[in-house]
Amino acid sequence: MSESSATVERVMVAEEPTTFVTRSVPYIQIELGGIPGDRHYGLLRPADSRQKIYPRGVLIANRRQISIVSKEECDCIANRLDLPEIKPEWLGANIIISGFDKLTELHQGARLIFPDGTGLICEGENLPCIGPGRVIEKIYNESGLSQKFVPAAKKLRGIVCSVEREGRISKGDTIAFL
Repeated sequence: MSESSATVERVMVAEEPTTFVTRSVPYIQIELGGIPGDRHYGLLRPADSRQKIYPRGVLIANRRQISIVSKEECDCIANRLDLPEIKPEWLGANIIISGFDKLTELHQGARLIFPDGTGLICEGENLPCIGPGRVIEKIYNESGLSQKFVPAAKKLRGIVCSVEREGRISKGDTIAFL
């Protein structure tokens, strides 16, 4: 039984290896490794500063295959920064949704099920970092935004997911949260 639902507003990929910024596409095909061609694709990834228990660079399970943000939370970050908008592509999002304003609070282990049966598992909050802040600072040409982004995006940066079942996600799809 679904706890709640949301609508997919856009789907995006980060195909350029030099940046995490994403671009809109008509749909994303989801494999067990994530989105083919996306910079976060793969069953494994090197440990980084987020996994302090492992030596940096050692291969670990990729729990950051898909990044999801909500339109409502992007609007809230923009309000906190006194900016006209925060675009999800500036945050490196793969999916932007609407109708679920507390997305970042979704509990780890929650299932996200799409109309064709595609299944994602919430791996937790996508913690704010300075990278998107630098992108926003450059776009608005306003010094200091990169430092302000991290506290402004706290508990609003969306979630990261891993793939449980392959399929296809498109604009307009309804997501059931289980």
